[in-house]
Amino acid sequence: MSGAVIFVMTLASAVTWLIYTYVMVPLELEYLSTIIFILVIAALVQFVEIVLKKFLKPLYNALGIYLPLITTNCAVLAVTLLNITNSYNLVESMADGFFAGVGFGLAMILFCGVRKALENAHPPKCFEGLPITLIAASLTSMTFMGFAGIADKLFK
Repeated sequence: MSGAVIFVMTLASAVTWLIYTYVMVPLELEYLSTIIFILVIAALVQFVEIVLKKFLKPLYNALGIYLPLITTNCAVLAVTLLNITNSYNLVESMADGFFAGVGFGLAMILFCGVRKALENAHPPKCFEGLPITLIAASLTSMTFMGFAGIADKLFK
């Protein structure tokens, strides 16, 4: 899943930058960026789905319905829009998309680890299922808040 998100984010960053720079700006269609970027992301996710179905059938089956959900992942759209907002060039946009995907993968791995550790801790019956998942999500988000604090101190 992380690999698919990294691929889609990187490619979407490149394609949307090219479309925005060479089509939308000259035609003064910047106000359509959100809609066009969503269409590009949806097309790329379909491409990934077709490739996985053809060449990596077991991985395609394992991902199941989660693969098409990359289209509705707000992080993918946010990266493409932030690249334009921050006036990144093509290489910067692709690097931002790639490393945002890596960060997303890291967050997923960290979340899985925290969730598994909490489930193996045998929580009380009232915390089983969704409540323990929400606790895992909150612990994961606090971890990333700590990373942000470290980054602030390093780059001051």
